[in-house]
Amino acid sequence: MLKSQEIRQKAPEIDSLRLGSGWRVEDLGKPQIIVESSYGHSHPGSAHLDSLVNEVFDSIYENGGRGAKFFATDICDGESQGHDGMNYSLPSRDIMASLIEIHVQATPYDAGVFTTSCDKAVPAHLMAIARLNMPAIFLPGGCMGPGPNLLTLEQIGKYDAQYKRGEITEEQYRYYKHNACPTCGACSFMGTAATMQVMSEALGMALPATALIPTVFDNLKEAAKEAGKQVFKLIEKDIKPSDIMTKDAFENAIMVHAAIAGSSNALIHIPAIAHELGIDIEPELFDEIHKKIPYILDVRPSGFYPGSYFWNAGGVPAIMEEIKEFLHLDVMTVTGKTLGENLEDIKKSGYYEKHKELIEKLGVKKEDVIKTKENPIQKQGAIAILKGNLAPGGAVVKHSAVSKKLMKVTLKARVFDCEEDAINAVLTKKVKPGDAVFVRYEGPKGSGMPEMFYTTEAIASDEELVESIALITDGRFSGATRGPAIGHVSPEASEGGPIAFVEEGDLIKIDIPERSLDIIGVAGEEKTPQEIDIILKGRKEKWVKPSPRFTKGVLGIYTKCAVSPMKGGYME
Repeated sequence: MLKSQEIRQKAPEIDSLRLGSGWRVEDLGKPQIIVESSYGHSHPGSAHLDSLVNEVFDSIYENGGRGAKFFATDICDGESQGHDGMNYSLPSRDIMASLIEIHVQATPYDAGVFTTSCDKAVPAHLMAIARLNMPAIFLPGGCMGPGPNLLTLEQIGKYDAQYKRGEITEEQYRYYKHNACPTCGACSFMGTAATMQVMSEALGMALPATALIPTVFDNLKEAAKEAGKQVFKLIEKDIKPSDIMTKDAFENAIMVHAAIAGSSNALIHIPAIAHELGIDIEPELFDEIHKKIPYILDVRPSGFYPGSYFWNAGGVPAIMEEIKEFLHLDVMTVTGKTLGENLEDIKKSGYYEKHKELIEKLGVKKEDVIKTKENPIQKQGAIAILKGNLAPGGAVVKHSAVSKKLMKVTLKARVFDCEEDAINAVLTKKVKPGDAVFVRYEGPKGSGMPEMFYTTEAIASDEELVESIALITDGRFSGATRGPAIGHVSPEASEGGPIAFVEEGDLIKIDIPERSLDIIGVAGEEKTPQEIDIILKGRKEKWVKPSPRFTKGVLGIYTKCAVSPMKGGYME
């Protein structure tokens, strides 16, 4: 018996209430499918989702079911940048996942189709799907196209810094701001939104070739119709998310992440999704996999092309074909077939021939956007996990965006206890070449772990600083981040991690090839490791744990309950 029918027998008021909501009597006995989305006018990634929801809803009806539309609107990281609203960004992921859990558990549904587009909403939906463990399909919400001259949103941070330094006019600045988002959909670069759409497909939870479909194409509505149809096959075969999102599936997703130079925020989201299934994803796994998988996608912010070109060039299936020898091809997917079977079906369908035509209409070749494994952008993936006396729990760097001059370097610490002070020092040239800029007390327990986007852009757009300094923080970075940025430093400052004890003038050694991050000197003078240990111990004894910045509301709950970012930053 379907779950919905079993609960109807226990709760007789359900029939009355659903009839009062517009259901028909004959609908009550059908399979009941929740259609959950982040639709709302919060940003371009969610403003169009009502049209996809309607396609899914109609498809469910046509295939013998009854859909129910539920909405949990997400916030926009772009609109939260530069002010205290960014503190709510990561906590919103966990709150949204919990709201979806409430929607499903408080009322009876047999399966779900979940659709959203952006940074925190995609991992929130995947966390909820994993937690609920009922038959489910994730429908990625698609990608916007670029503006004039391939303008994309992540460039606005650069232009903002240039405008504040007087390098461009107000008219130029206004033009860029007014033309960076020409349509709905996720922003057109491989930021967190695009990365997590790709991860949903790489995990097997989205139908093949549905991540980052340009929203102007009818293919997105066709994918919505197919999702509304396919969910019944999952019910029939009783295929649940736990059957799909196995440890091997997560390894596949990390391999794809390496190949696309995905957002560093995936190192928070993937472990958090896996945690819902009782699977531990250690940070070392990312490092291990990124060392063996070639980076092959030439898409911003690490590459050249806008994100919408990715799907035109072949999307996730094309990436998987290039790294096929590494993938676990026997994992189950929402098609009811294995990944290997899906890839074979795609090859036989004429998919690649169609996408060759699509990308060539844009004046480029597939190999311009998605390189071959024999001719990669770099032989390793984009992410490295650093450890040392400064980050015994680990830290994350996207080394594909770091100058070769900073791969192995010793810098002098400049310490800031909030981002506002740090960005002001960068813009006013108080930060000099050779500095290591620390921004601390910005971890999950400190302030909710906001992004440091505008500070990284201020550095990356400064020719004097981009190859001569580093930004080191227990906070995190935007998926659009480029330049010398090391984040997720753990333990965080609020928990008494060594980053809390760094002082002005300390010598900081960064060695990305050796995966190390260490304090090696004091007041510009090198010390032995034993001397540094004694100095840090003394500083810790004098350290006073700061009072919680937030004591009530969502941020009060999150900063009290969040785990380390290296574990996923989820609330326990």
